[in-house]
Amino acid sequence: MSEALDRIDDVAARATAELARVASAEMLEQFRIRYLGSNGEVRALMQLLKTAPADQKKLIGQRANAVKEQITAAYEAKKAEIARRPAAAEGIDITEPGRRPLLGNRHIIMKVTDELVELFGRMGFATASGPEVEDEFHNFVALNIPPQHPARDPLDNFYLLTSRPAPDGTLITAPANLLLRTQTSTVQIRVMEKQRPPVRVVIPGRVYRPDTVDATHLFMFHQLEALVVDHGITMVDLKSTIMQFIRAYFGPQTKARFRPSFFPFTEPSAEVDVWFEDRGKWVELGGCGMVHPHVLQSCNIDPEEYSGWAFGFGIERIAMRKYGIDDIRHFIENDVRFLRQF
Repeated sequence: MSEALDRIDDVAARATAELARVASAEMLEQFRIRYLGSNGEVRALMQLLKTAPADQKKLIGQRANAVKEQITAAYEAKKAEIARRPAAAEGIDITEPGRRPLLGNRHIIMKVTDELVELFGRMGFATASGPEVEDEFHNFVALNIPPQHPARDPLDNFYLLTSRPAPDGTLITAPANLLLRTQTSTVQIRVMEKQRPPVRVVIPGRVYRPDTVDATHLFMFHQLEALVVDHGITMVDLKSTIMQFIRAYFGPQTKARFRPSFFPFTEPSAEVDVWFEDRGKWVELGGCGMVHPHVLQSCNIDPEEYSGWAFGFGIERIAMRKYGIDDIRHFIENDVRFLRQF
């Protein structure tokens, strides 16, 4: 343990000494990348928890977090100090050619989505998309979710209202048979309505649920859906594909588990968890299972001839596992200190 604590103290001392020598915005940015970037010294400290004995993880984690907060606070103070300096103090040469301004960058969720689509593309999957405003047939009925099912409760969905003019010129507002989709599974139905098997697609997109926002939940988030329908498809095919994806994206040593579960649109069903080494616990990626025969029948596909599997994983949770992010709310807070790391 003393070796780990010595390393943490060494990083703190070097960061303090180096920050004292920072004299310009360029030097400060180099400091940020070295210590606070996604591959920086502070991130490396968090990796010490992976090899620390169980009875020492808490102390090492507390010390590493304290140093992270110390370096971050010192960085912000130096940044504010440099910003207050007059331009002349930076030694600006007005004879130099102009510099192209930073136009921005792709959000981390878009980057991860592109990576996932590209990975599954190499595995032979096409990409599909569909509307975010859906009707009840595609969001519920075709997915084997009956009218009395609690998933259709108005409190658990974002139903839409429609307006029409009344004879007196006012507008009459009434409930519509429309809602913001609660899962990308809706696109499964649209794909199978138009395409006969074999089907092999991935479906990235936004979904909406009135969840309470916390460290692992948002009311609007992103999913990656996958669907395979063909002759002789089994649960073994599903599990092997998911494990191939997990090991290709997170690393060959990544631990994952399948837990029996229930979803109206798959039978049998399971939930997939991936081990978060930094947090020391399992975190759910999403659900999966064999496509329910009723779902195939709703798309005029004979379940006696064809079978299929599907899964739906949260892209935010995939990004959290990939980059060691501990709070899903970081993705929507527009904090440039967070976004610049990616």
